[in-house]
Amino acid sequence: MHFSWTAMSWTTTRRTFESGFTLVETLVSALLLTVAAAGIAQLTMLAADASAAARARTVTALLAAQKMEQLRSLLWARDADGGVLSDTYTDVSREPFSASGNGLSVTTAGTLERNIDGYVDYLDAAGAWIGGGSEPPQGAVYLRRWAVLALEQDPQDTRVLIVLATTIKEERSIAGRPGPRPRLPEDTILVSLRTRQLVTP
Repeated sequence: MHFSWTAMSWTTTRRTFESGFTLVETLVSALLLTVAAAGIAQLTMLAADASAAARARTVTALLAAQKMEQLRSLLWARDADGGVLSDTYTDVSREPFSASGNGLSVTTAGTLERNIDGYVDYLDAAGAWIGGGSEPPQGAVYLRRWAVLALEQDPQDTRVLIVLATTIKEERSIAGRPGPRPRLPEDTILVSLRTRQLVTP
């Protein structure tokens, strides 16, 4: 009888212990799942941010290349008699281009640092031109700025073309910051030389 009571007590105790252990396991599992879910959510957000930044860098690279080609398409040559042919009047900040700009004239200082009318244009999320001027129009997502410099070793015949493309969001993140403009993660900066070539009839 005594033996039977001990066996029953042991069985009851063992069942109680197993039930408690299962509850602890459930709580630990729930905690682990919560931590894992939070980690996955954070990784998903980081991946989304990285993807958006990569897309922005790709778009700014394409937009900068497009503006560089526009600048390089302007007339900068010599005729058969040695005379200079210079486009110093096209406004490439407008679409279509107008004849009220500065073409490949040397730009004033600061055109890469801030929005100066005639040296900046704005584009929407699809990369389509939507305006120029010193203030971004509504719907602007990207901006491009450029500078035209005279090469010190050949100031009459060679121009240094610099194009900066970035996002409006990045640009606004440094608005009002003192000192020179820093390089931003979504910036694309292209530099090219344009030297006069002989134009053949």
